[in-house]
Amino acid sequence: MHIRDLFIQHSTTFSFEFFPPKSPSAAEDLFSSISDLTSLKPSFVSVTYGAGGSTRELTHDLVVRLRTQTPLDPIPHLTCVGHDDAEIGQILERYAQAGISTIMALRGDLPREGCNGGDPWRSFRYASELVRYIHKFNERRIHPDKRGFGVCVAGYPEGHSETPNRMREIEFLKAKVDAGADAIVTQLFFNNHDFYDFRSRCELAGIRVPIIAGIMPVTSIAGMKRMAELALGARYPATMLRALARAGDDDEGVRRVGIHWATEQCRDLLDHGVAGIHFYTLNRSTATREVYATLGVKDSHQLRR
Repeated sequence: MHIRDLFIQHSTTFSFEFFPPKSPSAAEDLFSSISDLTSLKPSFVSVTYGAGGSTRELTHDLVVRLRTQTPLDPIPHLTCVGHDDAEIGQILERYAQAGISTIMALRGDLPREGCNGGDPWRSFRYASELVRYIHKFNERRIHPDKRGFGVCVAGYPEGHSETPNRMREIEFLKAKVDAGADAIVTQLFFNNHDFYDFRSRCELAGIRVPIIAGIMPVTSIAGMKRMAELALGARYPATMLRALARAGDDDEGVRRVGIHWATEQCRDLLDHGVAGIHFYTLNRSTATREVYATLGVKDSHQLRR
């Protein structure tokens, strides 16, 4: 379903994000894990993109399989790194033929091993350029949806590590929206005040598209540290850290604290009229299911306008 239609049908969207599989066997396991979420009827699921192309083909195959073999609506990530416009066009052609309706357009992070000595920005350096290209693709190609692909882009409530000037950061985000983005999905955060401030600054800048909040239930201290590194930094509130410290070496205690914190974040976001909640699952859906159950959300269609 086109991203615009999701916001017409749902007062709040609920969605899940998964990392790309690293091998064919891992892809099979991940397909089964994602398929298990069918009963929750999420608004969509997204699959991230391997840096530098290490898992890109597996990601493409998984996205197409989810679209054709399950009732789930996948939104694949697409990045600028290591692609020229011809390759991007080929990927979009494949997704159009499979009936994929929305793309998550990102600049992408440089792979640690580099891009085989070549220029990582072969055609596009900024996500706004990729968004603009997708809309040009929409104009010249036939898509099952006559509107072509919908486009989501990333937002950073805590700021982006490469853009310490928050005013410039909002300018970059507005450039993506002005290029044709239909919605913003934020990086994970743990303090809702950061999200509300971000949402207010977007409004002041004239950004009017829906903003989906990124939430990650903490299930282990190691996972929390790893995700903070992958997210290019994350601020953990002292109240949260104090609760985790009280759990000590009790892994189940840490997990309960993380799920409770995420649940209360979601309750507060819903009370403040959030457009959507996007769960970063770390490829495990159990914690997300528990948050759902505690919130009393049987499926995202309950919250239809």
